[in-house]
Amino acid sequence: MVGATVFSAALVAAAQVVLATPVARSGYSLKDSHNVPRGWAKVKRAPADHVMQIQIGLKQSNFAELERQLYQGTSMLVSDPEHPKYGQHLSADEVKELVKPTKETTELVHEWLSENGIMPSYNSAKDWITVNLPVSKIESLLDTEYHIFEHKDGAKVARAPSWFLPNHLHDHIDTIQPTNSFFRARAQASDAFVDVGILTDPNLKHYPTSSGIGAVCNTSSVTPQCFETLYKTKGYKPRSTDKNKVAFTNYLGEHPIRSDGELFLEKFRPEYVSVAQTFPQYVIADGPGDGPITDGESHEANLDFQAIAGINPRTPIISYSTGGSPPFTPSNSTPTNTNEPYLVWVNWLLEQKSIPQVISTSYSDDEQTVPASYARRVCQQFAQVGARGTTLLFSSGDAGVGPYGECVSNDGLGTDKFLPDFPPSCPYITSVGATKNFEPEVVAYRPAFVGSDGVAHGNYTSGGGFSNIFEIPPYQKKEVTNYVKNLKGEYDGWYNKKGRAYPDIAAQGLYFAYFYNGKEGTISGTSASTPLTAGIISLKPLGFLNPWLYSEGYKGLNDVTEGSAVGCGVDGFPAVKGWDPVTGLGTPDFPKLVKLAGAKL
Repeated sequence: MVGATVFSAALVAAAQVVLATPVARSGYSLKDSHNVPRGWAKVKRAPADHVMQIQIGLKQSNFAELERQLYQGTSMLVSDPEHPKYGQHLSADEVKELVKPTKETTELVHEWLSENGIMPSYNSAKDWITVNLPVSKIESLLDTEYHIFEHKDGAKVARAPSWFLPNHLHDHIDTIQPTNSFFRARAQASDAFVDVGILTDPNLKHYPTSSGIGAVCNTSSVTPQCFETLYKTKGYKPRSTDKNKVAFTNYLGEHPIRSDGELFLEKFRPEYVSVAQTFPQYVIADGPGDGPITDGESHEANLDFQAIAGINPRTPIISYSTGGSPPFTPSNSTPTNTNEPYLVWVNWLLEQKSIPQVISTSYSDDEQTVPASYARRVCQQFAQVGARGTTLLFSSGDAGVGPYGECVSNDGLGTDKFLPDFPPSCPYITSVGATKNFEPEVVAYRPAFVGSDGVAHGNYTSGGGFSNIFEIPPYQKKEVTNYVKNLKGEYDGWYNKKGRAYPDIAAQGLYFAYFYNGKEGTISGTSASTPLTAGIISLKPLGFLNPWLYSEGYKGLNDVTEGSAVGCGVDGFPAVKGWDPVTGLGTPDFPKLVKLAGAKL
């Protein structure tokens, strides 16, 4: 076992910013409070005239029925060709009807805003309200104070760790943001870029393989030809390419570079090189569009496009680039979008009549930096996407059970804890871990080293864990319960035994062949395994995967039993026979998955 991490009292104290809860004014009471995460420091009061965009999540009227159909209906319709409604999903209008707030909720919230001179703007489902207001007005509305908080990397935001509501509205409003949310989406790529021929990883070994795999697979640069052979997609012609689509999301100012996509396809898929110039890119909330980049930007976006196009260039690909969470500019008094990007993107997506059948996202953050009320509502938005027949894939993270030196709770106690990620901890999405090697595949793990290029490369391990916010969903309860039982008390107290566990599946995630800024190199991470999986699944879209995967689809996966989720100074959760919280149920055996889903190759 790797040496356990030791945390001093001084470090714990420095890691936490705990604010005293202010006293509510008459008729108000505390609605939500969240400790300021490590790395943030309160600087000063936010300027009263700074304008922020506030999103108010109203209580949804019948989410329980939507969840029931997602778990019991959608999975059955997708996986059982004999079912009379096989392949059908809820329409956009049917989903909106299920989440539309009650008349009482709508009227009470509208009345409150009107009394404060605010004209709300609703989304089409009426479950979210968006308003642009100066900080002084928001503070009065929520009986709170906004301060400027600065991250150790220099970014600044205006936040209120505690906020209040009139007592009669507590049961009608789930969340209001940005208030106490501090999480920062990060791409799950463990190496930004390594030129081909420059890096020599001393940990990399070439394992014997069969003649078929050995002819196309090399551990130092894994290509689309390797993936299609390893996962047996070669020669498969995707169905309904006039209707089916696969998409990927971009945040943090990223967008794919078409010229790099062209170079990639010219080498690995020359007959489809035109795809790099023709795929549409949607710009949301002032996100970036096509254009030049400065060195170091858009690695993730480039990887997402290339990983999908390399395995499935025939199904139309869509790119989404979403703005949000910019640094705070005190001198700027015009409306700005400081909402976290997942909510901005998913609410935009749900307004569309037609959405892709498979969507890949390679961003996440520490779950404990996300207020539970906010995480639940964003997760419920993902459920709406799944109910419409879309597979949402999220990367499981690149730090095993947690980054070294950071595994401390954010509850004010500073106890040693594994750090699950959000959104992969959401039960309504499919989380993807990473593997390496080929026969057999094992957990993607690479200890820190200094390469022959003289550059230090950090530790990287496929992420996995147990949520502290979401309970075990019914579809994986048996597998998770058995896994925890077989741990026989190891790591007790470090994780939540009753939490939603992830990942659900896995795929290759070490040293992908990749082009960036005109050069060929490699890149690693669950940021790679996730879009690769999206490309594979989009060959034969299956809707929300999880209930089917755990009940039937696992028979079409290659079980991974070697390696562990190294992190937090320990070996972390081990891969075992069956499901485990590092590679899930395993990697795709595509012909078996297609057969299980009721289609013929």
